[in-house]
Amino acid sequence: MIILVKKNAEKRQVDNLLAWLKAHKIDPHVSVGAQETLIGCVGDVSHLDIDLVSALDVVESVQRIQDPFKAANRKFHPEDTIVDCSGPTIGGGHFLVIAGPCSVESEEQVIGIAKAVKAAGATLLRGGAFKPRTSPYSFQGLGAEGLKMLIAAKRETGLPIVTELMNSAHLDLFNDVDVIQIGARNMQNFDLLKEVGHHTRKPILLKRGLSGTLQELLMSAEYIMASGNPNVMLCERGIRTFETATRNTIDLTVVPILHRLTHLPVVVDPSHATGVAKLVHPVAAAATAIGADALIIEVHNDPPHAKCDGAQSQTPEMFAETMELVRKLRPLAIR
Repeated sequence: MIILVKKNAEKRQVDNLLAWLKAHKIDPHVSVGAQETLIGCVGDVSHLDIDLVSALDVVESVQRIQDPFKAANRKFHPEDTIVDCSGPTIGGGHFLVIAGPCSVESEEQVIGIAKAVKAAGATLLRGGAFKPRTSPYSFQGLGAEGLKMLIAAKRETGLPIVTELMNSAHLDLFNDVDVIQIGARNMQNFDLLKEVGHHTRKPILLKRGLSGTLQELLMSAEYIMASGNPNVMLCERGIRTFETATRNTIDLTVVPILHRLTHLPVVVDPSHATGVAKLVHPVAAAATAIGADALIIEVHNDPPHAKCDGAQSQTPEMFAETMELVRKLRPLAIR
C-alpha cells in the first residue's frame, strides 16, 4: 500500500500517521520527493481499511500495490536511490567503475593493480578474499589474509574496496570493507541476506543468481531492505542458458527494465557475463550506453597466470582503453 500525503500536511500530522501505522504492525517507508511525500507500507496491510486511511485529513490518496517487492519498488520510492560508497556515489545520475582482480593473490599484486585501475579512472577496488568455487580443489582465496591485503591497497591508493561475503560469521572481519558483495550463488541465501540487512548499513552489491529471474533478484533485495539496510545495488552478471560461446548470457534489457521497476542502482558485470577478456570492452560500452549506473570489471596484471578467472580478466592496458570509451559514452547514456 502507498499513501500519498497532502502537500500542506503538518509534520505533527505525518508523525501521528506513522505512529498509527506502526501500531498496526506496518513498517512505513517515507519518501520525500521534490513534488510529493509518499509513505510505503511494508507488512500485512490486508487488515487495514483503505477507506478509513483515505478519509484521514493528512492523506491525499491511497493505492494498493500488487508487486511482491515493496521497499525496492519504484512506486514506493519514485526518486532514484543514491548509495554512498565511502565517498564515491552511485545512482541518481552518479556513475562509477569498480575494478580489480578476481582474487587477491599477494599484497604486491593487489596494490599494483589498484594503482593501475585508479590511474585509468576506476573509483572502487574489487578483489576476492573468500572465493566460492565450483570445484573444491580450486583456489578458494586467502581469506582473512586477503582482506588485510585489500585494506593495505586501500590505504595505499585511497580506493574504497568491494569484496564478497560468503558467511555471516565473517562479518566482523569486514569492518574496514566499504561495499559488501553477495555473490550469484548466494542470491537466495535468505539467512545471509537477513544478516547483512540487520547487522550492517554498508552498501550491498547483490549479484543476480545463475538462473534468477528479475523478480527473484528484487525479492532478494527486499530481504536485505526489510531487515533494515536500504543501501542495495543490483548487479547483472549474466545467466546460464544453452549458449556456450560465452561463459554466461547477458541480457542488457534488464538495465532499463530494472530502472522502471526499482529505484535501486543497477550495476553490470561484463567480465562474468562473457568470460572472455576481449568481449569485456564492447559489453562494457553497451552497458554504459544503455544506462547502467556502474560497471564492475576484472583486471589482472598477468592474466595467463591468475589463480582465478584469468581468461576474463583485462590487463591494465586493456582496462585503460575500456575506460576511455566509457568516458566518451557516458554523456550519451540512455535514462
